[in-house]
Amino acid sequence: MARVRGFGELEATIMDRLWSRAADSGATVREILDELLTERDIAYTTVMSTMDNLHGKGWLTREREGRAYRYRPTLTREEHSARLMLEALSGGGRSEAVLSHFVAQIDAAESADLRAALRRLARKAGRR
Repeated sequence: MARVRGFGELEATIMDRLWSRAADSGATVREILDELLTERDIAYTTVMSTMDNLHGKGWLTREREGRAYRYRPTLTREEHSARLMLEALSGGGRSEAVLSHFVAQIDAAESADLRAALRRLARKAGRR
């Protein structure tokens, strides 16, 4: 699995598992552990500590469910990606140059998606 920027390897794996679930379903440590055990040997306490750390960092919310917690991401995968893009844009030098280099590297389908998103945002802004 590719590492998700801003997360360690196990954190990225856990976030990916949570993001891949139905929007509000979340998961307990045991549910995530059971999935991970099909791919690697890992201890319950390791998964629990990592999920607790993600909660402490503000990436996950949790609520009691019996004796366990059910964890849910505070942002969608797309919201997280948008945040990373904004950080790259604001910290990468001149915004216009960063955007120009970005647009030059995307393929035709991604370019069409970008144009469509900009049109939708322009229409929304026009309605205000």
